[in-house]
Amino acid sequence: MFYACVRAVVAMCLRLFYRVKVNAPGASPEGPVLFVGNHPNGLIDPGLVFILTRRKVTFLAKAPLFRMPVIGWLLKGLDALPVYRKQDDPTKMGGNEGTLEAAKGALVQGRAITIFPEGKSHSEPALAELKTGAARIALSAARQGAPVRIVPVGLTYAQKHVFRSEVLIDVGAAIDVATFLPEDPAAEQDAVRALTERIAEGLRGVTLNLTQWEDLPLVQLAEQLYSFRQGGPLDAERLRLWARGVQLFRASEPERFEILRAHLAAFQRRLSLVHAGGPEALALVYRPGNVVPFVVKNLLALVLGLPLFALGVLLFGLPYQAPRLASRKAELDVQATVKFLTGFVVGLLWWAGLTVAAATWGGWVWGLGTLLAVLPLALFTLYFSERWEGLKRDIDVFFLLGNRARLKALLLVEGERLASEVERLAGEYRPLLDASVRR
Repeated sequence: MFYACVRAVVAMCLRLFYRVKVNAPGASPEGPVLFVGNHPNGLIDPGLVFILTRRKVTFLAKAPLFRMPVIGWLLKGLDALPVYRKQDDPTKMGGNEGTLEAAKGALVQGRAITIFPEGKSHSEPALAELKTGAARIALSAARQGAPVRIVPVGLTYAQKHVFRSEVLIDVGAAIDVATFLPEDPAAEQDAVRALTERIAEGLRGVTLNLTQWEDLPLVQLAEQLYSFRQGGPLDAERLRLWARGVQLFRASEPERFEILRAHLAAFQRRLSLVHAGGPEALALVYRPGNVVPFVVKNLLALVLGLPLFALGVLLFGLPYQAPRLASRKAELDVQATVKFLTGFVVGLLWWAGLTVAAATWGGWVWGLGTLLAVLPLALFTLYFSERWEGLKRDIDVFFLLGNRARLKALLLVEGERLASEVERLAGEYRPLLDASVRR
């Protein structure tokens, strides 16, 4: 019951904090499963597993977290297992044997486990070298007859420390651990290394795994231009192919790479000057039949929603600032964790405070009404602020591009030219990417 409540609350709060997208091939696998993920965002990463599966999952977490207020209590309540790291306390490394044994036992019982084999949360664009613990746990359970499968989970954040930014949970194909069991016990270490490399390969398949963060805008714009040219939606799998293609392109043709990078960067700057979110905005055609309903609908939303939004800003403006202030000095890979936990605690306290104040001032009827109304009003305020941001972008594009035919035409021509170049590069490097995947 405790786990189900925590899972429901954390999953709901994370969907409010981020715009979460899940790309999974099918239903959550049954039986003994080891979820392995990249680890760019502190305690947010294991929290996203609550969104991925409804199964009860046993988490492995670094031992110092178990001594922290609230977090330690939650981890113990969720039956999480402590991992003792050398950098935390070398004298307690022996405790890992008990952790590995407990994790193996959970798999033998048919349960699910989550582990982050990089062994640390970090803000580097590429995967860190994987620890062998996940492979050893899986092989140990498989040796006792458990049909263990390892499921790679890629977590890609647009801006991991920014409220209401996007995060993609990408699930890869399951790895059958039984195929890695050695016939000769003397080959155990070779099997561990082989399975660890297979896990790394699976994670590389569901993450961008960039060489440097400066490549991210280049990869995103290449996908936007390609989608614009093809006439289809943006595609997460193709985005990963672009990330790998950029590395091949840079290594194979560095001079051509730098020229195209400069052209794409210049085009991106010109798009930002006219507040166009992407190349697709250049193809918009404004006609009275489209514009009039758009204007009427949004004016009605503005007139009817603005009073409630103003009330929400008045009531929630102060607690909204608390997470931002609390995370100012935190490292990038834990900023979202600090913001999320601060927002959760402050939000609950604020909700309770408003309810008590209303009951004291107006009696139990007002108190009950406030208790029931606070969450819907907070969600509406969030929705309206997002809608307003989107509306402002639409208006900017309308006035900056809709009435500037020459500027729009020039940018459209340049976008078409760059899209053609990107499409040509995709054709050139697709065979190389396919070959690298097969290897």
